[in-house]
Amino acid sequence: MNKKIYVGGLPYSVSDEELTNLFQSHGVVETANVVKDRDTFNSRGFGFVEMSTQEEAEKAIQALNGTDLQGRTLTVNVARPKSNNRGDNGGYNRDRY
Repeated sequence: MNKKIYVGGLPYSVSDEELTNLFQSHGVVETANVVKDRDTFNSRGFGFVEMSTQEEAEKAIQALNGTDLQGRTLTVNVARPKSNNRGDNGGYNRDRY
């Protein structure tokens, strides 16, 4: 397991600082980023947190997964590496032509 955590179900008003504060009681937070839409800069409702150790990451996942934050249920689990295979032919649908 790595030290990077996916956090889904975030309220759209949550900031990077609030995300950091949420995880600090479970260990040292190295980074915390709420993912924002590149056009509107509004939150997309999820983010990533990197803890200083694998053990702290596991502790945070156990403690926070399924908990409520401002009326929304959090999904907290191990972040998976982003796949380079988009699986969508890069947006080109060759079956249409």
